[in-house]
Amino acid sequence: MCDLEKVRSICIVLLSGIGDVVHGLPLLEDIGRAVPRAEVTWIAEAAPAQVLAHHPHLDRLLVFRPREGVRGVLDLRREMDGYRADLTLNIQRYFKGVWPTLFSGAPCRVGLPRSKTRDGVRFFLTHMLQDGPWKHTQDIFLDFRGALGVPRDAPVSWDLCLSRDEEEEGRVFLATLSGKPVVSLVLASANAAKDCPSTLLADVADALAEDFGFQVVLLGGPSSRERAVASDIRRRAGTPPVDATGDSVRRLMTRIAVSSLVIAPDTGPLHIAHAMGVPVIGLFGHTNPWRVGPFQRFRDLVIDRYTEPGAAPDPAGYLPKNGRMEGITVQDVLEKVELARWRYL
Repeated sequence: MCDLEKVRSICIVLLSGIGDVVHGLPLLEDIGRAVPRAEVTWIAEAAPAQVLAHHPHLDRLLVFRPREGVRGVLDLRREMDGYRADLTLNIQRYFKGVWPTLFSGAPCRVGLPRSKTRDGVRFFLTHMLQDGPWKHTQDIFLDFRGALGVPRDAPVSWDLCLSRDEEEEGRVFLATLSGKPVVSLVLASANAAKDCPSTLLADVADALAEDFGFQVVLLGGPSSRERAVASDIRRRAGTPPVDATGDSVRRLMTRIAVSSLVIAPDTGPLHIAHAMGVPVIGLFGHTNPWRVGPFQRFRDLVIDRYTEPGAAPDPAGYLPKNGRMEGITVQDVLEKVELARWRYL
């Protein structure tokens, strides 16, 4: 697509949520191997940008706030004034990725296939990836390897990095607990339809503590909904779990790193756990786990209420299915806990 021999500066445009940014991390490793002389800039939104801190193959991180409208665009324009990339990878489906792509000044701008973009994004690209059927989000992002001269089947590495201070913070947090293996319950996603009822999570928390002997920790953000769920679980549970919810993505990462097991719906912490190699039980009904669930590891721990009974898993399905999360039972979760304990713990 582009002459990599002339590439000295690469810009990655990948905004969206934490999970998407985690799925983009392997491209940093690929650039480090294939174009090691290139300086790499990544443009992300504020919360997902925290995932990228301390990455050895990232030279510059810029934050774009598209929700601020014109002000956000102008702030980004000023931040990128004088910057020029040789190659920009626009991994964004929607129009908000157009602004940083144009501001990068790259003569070679590679984006998703025409069928995978919206809002006329294709008109602002010089090259598009080859079209094909829908597949797992990670697989779609790995198709950008073609623009980097990296074999499509090369090993995948996420390389989520904690600083020494963060590793120490995790050890200190672990020392405040009971000494039992930690199971972290992720309370909620950005979309309430993806979440399990707090009554189910409270019963799961009790079983984890009383029947399995785990130390249960609650993880989540600072939203009023997550705070309400955490309070309700602690009120209902016979053995109240530790509330470790907060507003720092980096601190959440330290909590996941010291966990023996994570249980999560379709949300960013699930993908952080997968990338860190921490076994994760995925709770899916509203969204398709074979499209947005764990990529390579821990697929055997997925609870799938999205796929119709008797049907084969199919990553092409994208329409949400309402009311499916309520079909997940405590027994479903505990069976996966048993499987995780047998295979991974």
